[in-house]
Amino acid sequence: MTAAWISPFLEAQAAELNAAENTLLAYGRDLRDACDWLAARGIGFDTATRADLEAYLIALDAEGLARSTRARRLSSIKQIYRFAYEDGLRTDNPALQIKGPGRDKALPKTLTMEEVDRLLAAAETHGRSAGDRLRNTCLMQLLYATGMRVSELVGLPVSAARGDPQVLLIRGKGGKERMVPLSPPARAALAAWLVHRDEAEDLARIEKGTAPSRFLFPSHGKAGHLTRVRFFTLIKELAVTGGVSPETVTPHTLRHAFATHLLQNGADLRSIQTLLGHADIATTEIYTHVLDERLKALVLEKHPLAKS
Repeated sequence: MTAAWISPFLEAQAAELNAAENTLLAYGRDLRDACDWLAARGIGFDTATRADLEAYLIALDAEGLARSTRARRLSSIKQIYRFAYEDGLRTDNPALQIKGPGRDKALPKTLTMEEVDRLLAAAETHGRSAGDRLRNTCLMQLLYATGMRVSELVGLPVSAARGDPQVLLIRGKGGKERMVPLSPPARAALAAWLVHRDEAEDLARIEKGTAPSRFLFPSHGKAGHLTRVRFFTLIKELAVTGGVSPETVTPHTLRHAFATHLLQNGADLRSIQTLLGHADIATTEIYTHVLDERLKALVLEKHPLAKS
């Protein structure tokens, strides 16, 4: 009975909330773990009490699972019980009043403006061909100019980039769309890459009969576009070329740098929330902690009374 709830719950999440595949996989793993733990004690989702669910969370703590993992497991349980209550599978919701362990507020790793400048400069020189260098430059300029997620960047349709746009329409998590302005260097890099890309596409069509790609960064792989894995490798290569520690550089640190540098230069949180595509401003507020740490360091280093 209990395991049978998981599939319709996931289907509802996909259909009604347009949940991403990775989100659905995480829900599935969490709920199967909880289901197995309850089943070993002769309990199911349909009969579990609040005390049973709290005992499960205590068991997770005893296993040494991180607070973030326990919080995510509880979130999955709360979601399936909300679904069960709304669908009449249960007349009560035993998870409703359970408070979670909270999450550790880890500050996002970011980059200085100088480090970003080095990465952008490296993109202009790194690559086996002129086409590679144009593509690399366009990728990095767009990433830093917009704060896109890597999946949003590599999957950009070429139609979004036509006509020398001053803004890009980005389709984010859950299919939500947002508009993000482009900086002059990003527009220039995009225009240069488009000329090369279109010429290469025309040549492939004439010589091989290849159908034109709908992606801005096409690839011969199964996805049809540059993959997240390949871009992750590429950005590490650019870090080495630019003299930036590869351990500190990922596509997501460029997204963090975009937000942090905007905040440092006076942008408000609501604007940054919109540009990043965060559903909740609480997610965006983590960047104020990054800024707080830098301001604290600045005072300790520069204030005359801070010196011994």
